[in-house]
This record gives sequence, structure tokens and C-alpha cells, in this order.
Amino acid sequence: MWRAALPLILASSSASASSGDWRGAPSAWEEAGPGAAPAQQVVSATRPEVRTSQRSPFGMRVLLYVPNRLLDVFDVARLRARVGPGVAVSVRLTDAADLYVGAYASLYAGLPGPRNRPLPKLPLGAETRAGVEVSTVDLAPSLWLTSPDYGPYEVGVGVHLLVLGVDVGVDPLELVDLLGGFLFLDPARDDL
Repeated sequence: MWRAALPLILASSSASASSGDWRGAPSAWEEAGPGAAPAQQVVSATRPEVRTSQRSPFGMRVLLYVPNRLLDVFDVARLRARVGPGVAVSVRLTDAADLYVGAYASLYAGLPGPRNRPLPKLPLGAETRAGVEVSTVDLAPSLWLTSPDYGPYEVGVGVHLLVLGVDVGVDPLELVDLLGGFLFLDPARDDL
């Protein structure tokens, strides 16, 4: 019986993985209705119900309201001190109008700036950057795990001289996200 059900199980797992919607997208289990083969009906009838994936999105937003608002407060500004070898200068007036020249490899501490994703950033970390960036032409390749990860609308400056550096910035979109968050809105799409 399980050999006959194996193709259905594999189809179900690939359908749910490719659909991207874990909240009720029809899977192969639901598609095996009353007219399905007997083996499929048995498997379909013995499918365990999973209630945890049927939580209300609004209920989760209420549960995570306070943590999300705290993270939104820290997303608005970037204020980091850096320690490590290098010489660099940067000016940002959004992602489309920025200038960076230099190279550094450093450890940083302070407010990391916009998250740009739901997971929080740590206030401590390592950062490397080298090259030239003018507007949208970026010749300053950096590893994803150690790049500064600026927000698309962030305005700020950064300076790194020999072994000390500082990076300061404000992201207006994150301010809108913070204010909208009080009404359960998430324009930056970075809530947990």
C-alpha cells in the first residue's frame, strides 16, 4: 500500500514546497478526492491534521506587535563605530545617489541600521568593503555576510581612517514603517 502512495507523497511535498503558500494552498492530498484510486483515498483519509499552520496571520501580528515595534525603532537609524585597518569615505543620498571610495576590514558595534529582512541584525559584527561605488555602479564587491547592507532610501555618511571608523545614517522608509506599524501596517515588509 505504501509503494502505491509514495508517488502521491512525493507530489504532495513538491507541490507544497513550490506553491510558497503554507496557509491552505491545495496540495496533492486535497486533489485526491472521492474519484481517486483506493490507495490514494486511504492515504488521504489517514492524513494527520496540522493545526499549527492554520494560525491567523492577524493573531501572529498581535503576538509579535511589541517585538516588531522595538525592531522598527532600531531600523530608523544607523550609528556604528568600526575598528580595523582601512581608509574609506562614503556619502549616501539613497541607493541611486551614493558615493563610496576606499577599503576596510573591521569589527563594528552600535545600531546596525535597516534590517531589509524580517530577521533582526546584531549590534556587533564584522564588516569588509573595498572598491568604488558611484550611484548604481558598484565596483566595491563585498561578501553578503560582511557587507554594510544599507537601506534603499538611507541617507548618511561614513568615514574610516587607519584603524577607526564611523557610519551614520537615517532611513526615511523605516520611519514610515515605524509609524505604520502602530496601525499593523508594514511598508518595509520586515516584520517577524
